[in-house]
Amino acid sequence: MPTEDRPRPLRVLVFGAALRAGSANARLASLVARLIADAGATVDHASLREFDMPLYDGDIETADGLPEGALALHGRLETSDAFVISSPEYNASVPGVLKNAVDWVSRVQPQPFKTKHALLVSASPSLMGGNRGLWALRIPLEHLGTRVYPDMFSLARAHEGFTEAGLLADPALQRRLTETVGAFLGLVEADTRYVCLRRRWYEFLGDATGAPVTQRAEG
Repeated sequence: MPTEDRPRPLRVLVFGAALRAGSANARLASLVARLIADAGATVDHASLREFDMPLYDGDIETADGLPEGALALHGRLETSDAFVISSPEYNASVPGVLKNAVDWVSRVQPQPFKTKHALLVSASPSLMGGNRGLWALRIPLEHLGTRVYPDMFSLARAHEGFTEAGLLADPALQRRLTETVGAFLGLVEADTRYVCLRRRWYEFLGDATGAPVTQRAEG
């Protein structure tokens, strides 16, 4: 096939949602990024630390507009076909810094979550692997229209879950993660490449592309 007729590689934003430099979720995000690259997609690998923003405050937004960190994250999402979040679990829920980022980015019009697929993964020293936090994270993302992949991946006992080479120490879990990432990319490719298969999810009945954006972050 001539080069000009080949579709461009999928572009996937992958980021760890923990601020701590040695976070297990940063290691898991790096591994997922490697698997995506091995599958032939283009990876935009980031850390939530790159997108500094204050706590959401409507008065700050009115006075100063959207913070640079929110605009930067919005831009990275806009240029991606899908995104992957590797998130820790704080008190059985979403880390505040991640929820804050979602709230700020949702204020950009049109907000970018509505047209994206997402894969959620987590790593935790607990036996739950951070899974409860991922279930909580699905709620705001799906509310905003993100097509969150049904199969999430959680790594329990993450402090002993990686090899020195950055792979998962359990070969069965490594296979499962590889298969999950591959299946996710297959779905994203179908939605991106084949127009006849496209489906758009809308938050409200009667909502349509081009409709005014809901003021979702307001209390």
